[in-house]
Parts: sequence; structure tokens; C-alpha cells
Amino acid sequence: MTTPANPEQLSQILASASPSRLGGKWRWMAAVMLVLAGVLAWLFLKQGNEGAALRYLSEPVVRGNLTVTVSATGNLQPTNQVDVGSELSGTVQSVFVDDNSRVKKGQELARLDVSRLNDQIAKSRAALVAAEASVKQAEATALEARANLGRFQEVDRLSAGKVPSKAEMATGEANLARAQASLASAHAAVTQARATLSSDATNLAKASIRSPINGVVLLRRVEPGQTVAASLQAPVLFTLAEDLAQMELQVNVDEADVGQVRAGQPASFSVDAWPNRKYPANIKRVRFGSQTTDGVVSYLTVLQVDNSDLSLRPGMTATAEITTTARENVLLVPNAALRFSPPTKPKADSGGIISMLMPRMPRGSSQRAPNGGKNGGKNGGKNGGTAGFKQIWIPRDGQAQAIKVKVGVSNGRQTEILEGRLEAGTQVITDSEAAK
Repeated sequence: MTTPANPEQLSQILASASPSRLGGKWRWMAAVMLVLAGVLAWLFLKQGNEGAALRYLSEPVVRGNLTVTVSATGNLQPTNQVDVGSELSGTVQSVFVDDNSRVKKGQELARLDVSRLNDQIAKSRAALVAAEASVKQAEATALEARANLGRFQEVDRLSAGKVPSKAEMATGEANLARAQASLASAHAAVTQARATLSSDATNLAKASIRSPINGVVLLRRVEPGQTVAASLQAPVLFTLAEDLAQMELQVNVDEADVGQVRAGQPASFSVDAWPNRKYPANIKRVRFGSQTTDGVVSYLTVLQVDNSDLSLRPGMTATAEITTTARENVLLVPNAALRFSPPTKPKADSGGIISMLMPRMPRGSSQRAPNGGKNGGKNGGKNGGTAGFKQIWIPRDGQAQAIKVKVGVSNGRQTEILEGRLEAGTQVITDSEAAK
């Protein structure tokens, strides 16, 4: 049985329930109510935003021409460039041409000092004269040996073989054979002396450095008085271009684009010297051999260039645009329409605000857009298992409606439509935004 509180205990309880403690509890409860009100307001605003309508941005389908190009950079070169050097060592005596000089085939460009070569030719001519004199001497010796042998044979016939002796006959025959061998050796010495003289004459001719082609001197690398050393390899003295009216543009085509490039395709290029001018060109050949620079694989492609006005110069850097595909009067859609996919909305929860406060499982990949992750990638990709088909969305009664189309080539900004229920002027969705 509980004992009733006495007046002293009641006074202590009332004293413990002071106004300050009661006020702290009320402030705490007020703070909790404010936080709860803020959360509820945020949830209501979120529901309002999710329910806001979307506004679709669109562009029309157009009919026009589509050109696909491949860009490449390279340098201009002459169609035939020749480095002219010297096969002989010596001192350059004279130089007869300069840079930009026009030359003809066989024209003398420079000349070496030929004093030593002239001395060698004189020595060779003297050796030839001496060899020819030796031939005459050998002929006389052979004639004498033949006469002696004939006399021995006549005596032997008249004496019925008694005289001369067999030893004398053998000596006569040996002398004749020896004389004939000496004569053959003398003739060989003459041939050798003539060859030496001819070689010295050839060297004398090579001392005059002549142009092998009709063309223009691009570069002169020699001056009078300069010593030329041709012991290991022929030094380059002049660089000639055969015809600057016809040139080549050698560009490096990336391995990703080389499959689209082939001989005969048209191209255009520009150079820094004439930035507002486009030069026409045609692909002459695409080399099969590759070259690697800083880890990048490319293939050398040669373009034929007409330079009749001589405005282009060898070595100029040029940027070429190679036309790989050209389509006329085709349906074109912006690539943004191929990349667009309408946003998906989560299903409404039946629990209202209470369910929004409860934890949820993460959404799976089934709530992605119908077009998948990469719509509008490479042309001819697969969509839904059908090669070359993609989905394009058009606005219909405020909603996005999907249309399947077959795409062709693309230039990076527009894509050709081969099949599909699209006409010129049809609006296709390229993006969306929340309606204001």
C-alpha cells in the first residue's frame, strides 16, 4: 500500500519541475518538428519536379549532299629529285650555277682542279708509246728468229739431214717461239697502256660535274676552293628537281582511315603560304608498307599535284582533305538525334511519403533507355540484333515516339538515312529539358 506524500515531499517535486527544465524540452521538440517539416517540404518539391513535363528539342530532317573526308598532313616534294655528287676527290675550281638556276641535261655545273689528272694522262700516253715501241722490237726479234730457223731448215735440206745438228735445230725453233711470246706480251702491254689512258681520260671528264636531267637547282652545297673527299661515298654537291610544274604531296594517313583511302580518289589541300586557296589533287598511290612515329602507325599516301603557276615549293607543309565518299540528294539527320535517348521515370510508389522515407533496393539496368548505352556510335552498328539499324525519336503529341531507321555513312555531323519512315522536314529529337 502506497504511503501518501506529505506536504514536504510535494514541495520538493514541484521545486524539481522548474520552468527552465520544462523550457529546454519544448525547445528540443520544436527543433525536431522544424527538421521534419523541412524534410516533408523537400519530398513534396521533389515529387513536383518529377512530375514536371519535359520539353523536347528537335531539328528537321533535310535532303542534301553528304561528303565524307579523311584529313592528313604531309609535305610537298618534286616528282623527280636528284642529288648530284662527285666520284673524284679534289679541289673545286669553279662553280657555274646557283640556287634556282635552270639547267639542261649535260650542262656543266662545277669543275674540279684537273692539273693532277692532266699529268696522269701525259704519263699514261708515254707508257702507251713505250708499249708500242716494245711491240716493234718484239716483231723484229721474232722476224730474226724466224729467218735463222729458215736458214737451218734450208741447210738441212741441202745436206740431206747431215747438218745442222738436231741441237741447233731445236735451239732455232725455241728462239722463234720465245720471240713470238715476247711479241704477244708486247701487244698485251699496249692494250693495258691504252686502257690506263682511257681510264685517266674518263677521270678527267668526271672532273666536270654535269647535270643528269633538265630541271632546276634546288640546293647548292659547294663553293670554289672547297675540297671534295670521295673516298667513302660520293658527296652531294647539288640537289636538282626535274619539273616543279608537277609535284607530289606525301601525307601520312592514320591506320584507322587507310581502309577508306584508295588510288584515284579526289582531294584538296592548303598550305600556310596561301591560307585562302584550295589546291586540287588526286591520290596516286597508297603504300602497303607502314611507318611508326611516336607509337602511331600510318601509311604514306602520294597525291599528284598540278603546280603550273609555280606557287608551291618543295618542302611546304600541307593539310589534305581526301574525299572518300560522296552522296548526292540523300536524307540527312544530325548525329545528335542518333545519340538521343528519352529519360526514363521510376514507377510511382503506393506508400506515398512514408514509402519515400523507407530504404529502397538500387534500380537495375532494366530501367535504362530503350536505345541502350551507345546509340549513334559507329555507322552500321547493331541495334536490337539488326545490322545497320538504329532508333530515332520524333515528337508526337508531347511524347517521344521511336522510329527504326537504317543508317549509312556519316561525316561526323550528319548521317545518311537509307531506310525508315522519315521524310525531309520531319522533326527529330536531339535533346530534352525540363519545361519551365
